[in-house]
Amino acid sequence: MNFEVIPAIDLRGGKCVRLFQGDYDRETVYSADPVETALRWQALGAPRLHVVDLDGARSGRQANAAAVRAIAAAVRLPVELGGGIRDLDAVAAWLAAGVDRVYLGTLAVTDPDLAAEACRRFPGRVAAAADARDGRIAVHGWAEGSGETVLDFARRLIEAGACAIAYTNIARDGTLAGPDFQGAERLVQALGPVQAQLILSGGAGDLEDVAAAARISGLGGIIVGRALYEGKIDLARAVAAAAAARGGT
Repeated sequence: MNFEVIPAIDLRGGKCVRLFQGDYDRETVYSADPVETALRWQALGAPRLHVVDLDGARSGRQANAAAVRAIAAAVRLPVELGGGIRDLDAVAAWLAAGVDRVYLGTLAVTDPDLAAEACRRFPGRVAAAADARDGRIAVHGWAEGSGETVLDFARRLIEAGACAIAYTNIARDGTLAGPDFQGAERLVQALGPVQAQLILSGGAGDLEDVAAAARISGLGGIIVGRALYEGKIDLARAVAAAAAARGGT
């Protein structure tokens, strides 16, 4: 499996932002033009874009739909979307609108049967966001805990047919202090060989973080946010570093 270095585009109020450890009161705005940002990452070799509607994640009502549609229309890359997708109609609508795959987070916890139905109805196009605090899945914009472990969540969604699992240790997100490599390795090892793409997110701060993630056997990608926006990671160099670490694949 190729290893993907995936830029994050987090939207709040129509702008590209990053939060520190998921705290909505600790926000940095990086761009008022999400389309320009998406085109920049495309030009630098991104394999896909990971777009999150932060307003939707917290409220359950997507507030950045216009920006998401504009991004999907402007780029040639697959666009994946998470945040505020809480029913089958929303899943179907976004897939019909040109989004390559959708991420379920809160819905995957609050209505497991509906999440499983989404996976069955749209095979290969529904993924799950394993956003965790102290090893337990967090929901509603990371504001509430669910009690479910990352492993139980990931295993349940993969069995339901999720095409990808993105693991985020919330304590690392936006910190540039490095991702939770140990947590990712434990997850990969516990799951064993799976068809779903396993992705690490949260905390990448330099090229070595990208290379280290690529060296984890069974991991299929890393989502990078703040480090790209602050110039600590050059995307083109990160893509090359990941390929070298994975053995040229």
